[in-house]
Amino acid sequence: MLKQLSENKGVMYLGIFMVWLFNVSGIIGVSLGYADWFLPKTIVNLLVVLFFLVICYPILSVKSLKVAAFVFMTGMVVEWIGVHNNWLFGSYYYGNNLGSKIYGVPLVIGINWLTLTFITSGMVMKRLGNKWLEISTSSALMVFLDFFIEVSAPPFDYWIWPNGDAPLRNFIAWFCIAFVLHYVVQKANIKWNSVFAWQVYFAQLVFFMYFYFFPLF
Repeated sequence: MLKQLSENKGVMYLGIFMVWLFNVSGIIGVSLGYADWFLPKTIVNLLVVLFFLVICYPILSVKSLKVAAFVFMTGMVVEWIGVHNNWLFGSYYYGNNLGSKIYGVPLVIGINWLTLTFITSGMVMKRLGNKWLEISTSSALMVFLDFFIEVSAPPFDYWIWPNGDAPLRNFIAWFCIAFVLHYVVQKANIKWNSVFAWQVYFAQLVFFMYFYFFPLF
């Protein structure tokens, strides 16, 4: 059944619609003063993206599921190291709007690493004619999006940098970790859906760029 859904373009368009609906609604709702209602629902947004990512990417084969599990676990481990050892990303801790935590790291952070890795890989994979250029470009796309996320993260109570803004090493670490993850995804040579990948990326980029130029506080 899941395989049939993955081949149904209507499901893909529904996923794209839902992704944009959540992000545009979030921009409007938060801007109108309902941040306390919308921001705790971030976890719902990420789970919706994950659901359609599994169907539309698709992440249905044994190989793709193994790769997805590796990316998720790597994301959780590096974030655990980051929270408990300041040398990786810098000094930071997670707030309350990303849901339940395991040893200080929200579960959805692993989902976020998984989502961003797969969509940025899907945007570039097999398009530039050189594996290393594709891996580097995919990693740079993740860092580019993270740059805008970092501005909104503290006021959104996602995570907080007690010493000020995100340090340069945060972005360097993001790129290096993303590079390894994209290498694994590329080497696995699993199927991907570039249309869905581009839409998810730009929906999130629009959301965080909006609050970069029009900050909440």
